[in-house]
Amino acid sequence: MDVSVTVDLVVLTIRDERLCAVLVRRGIPPYRGRWALPGGFVEDGEDLADAAARELEEETGLALRDVHLEQLQTYGAPGRDPRGRVVTVAHLALAPDLPTPTAGSDAAHADWVPVDEALAGRLAFDHGRILSDGVERARSKLEYTPLGTAFCPPEFTVGELRRVYEAVWGRDLDPRNFHRKVTGSRGFLADTGERTNRDGGRPARLYRRGTTDLLHPPLLRAE
Repeated sequence: MDVSVTVDLVVLTIRDERLCAVLVRRGIPPYRGRWALPGGFVEDGEDLADAAARELEEETGLALRDVHLEQLQTYGAPGRDPRGRVVTVAHLALAPDLPTPTAGSDAAHADWVPVDEALAGRLAFDHGRILSDGVERARSKLEYTPLGTAFCPPEFTVGELRRVYEAVWGRDLDPRNFHRKVTGSRGFLADTGERTNRDGGRPARLYRRGTTDLLHPPLLRAE
């Protein structure tokens, strides 16, 4: 039995304070005209990570240097692709303020789509499940890791970080309680010593991502 391998990409950013994913409108069969995740077949002799980076740039115009990229999960259910037995290795990519994507050669159009709208529609293949898994991975990792800073510029305010959490988790957070938690989580944030008034009101401290890879205590969604 011949088995083909593909990579698919869940690329997330925040636009207009909404969590959005890159989707491409398929320009070729199967599922021509339907929204799908960017991705494609792995070439002979190509590493999976290299294939993910190549497809990211070819199908969206986004470069690997612009994003945080990690492997998400492998999907290999029989029948998931009408072209034959195809196993895909999905990757999750996160970044702040990404530009409008550029569609590749086999896509008619590419755009940022709010994830709630994307998940409410019918995506090609099993991409609805893959997108849902990617969003849940991002939501979960915001609880235990400083991944939320991947959606922020290099220097950011606590208010800007809070709006990331609100967009990804899909709910409002108490500003004072959030400030207390993130500044009290050891190694989460590093104070730059600078201030900005871009949030409006009084000048706010600017922070960078700290040195820790694991938040202690974590920021739990249920609290």
